[in-house]
Amino acid sequence: MAEEVELGIALELVQDVIRHAKAFDAAIPLSAEDIIESFSEDEAREALAEYSEDPTYVELEDFIDSLNEEEQVNLVALAWIGRGTFAPEDWEDALTEARDAHNDHTAKYLLGMPLLGTFLEDGLDALGISDEED
Repeated sequence: MAEEVELGIALELVQDVIRHAKAFDAAIPLSAEDIIESFSEDEAREALAEYSEDPTYVELEDFIDSLNEEEQVNLVALAWIGRGTFAPEDWEDALTEARDAHNDHTAKYLLGMPLLGTFLEDGLDALGISDEED
């Protein structure tokens, strides 16, 4: 991507979400391939919902809920870039659509997204943002 994108969320917060999402994914007895190959997105969300009482899920849901609206919007747009819903050069369009779609259920939406941590990492990579921790 030629132009530099400025996230409306601190990289450290994104890294926290990635860590927690990957920990939650690890608790699910399905591999990424199982989720991608065996389920539609709606079926995968339903399968993930069964784990909504998991302490890691609850902690991550609370964390995402504690973010302000702009941070939540940026997280959603970043996940969309990472899963290929939007191309990296369409970052502003992704943000606009995420703002238009924002509601009080952002955490549940994101946590229902199979492979959230991977999508966020891929989104950072696609936008040319290093997610390396110091």
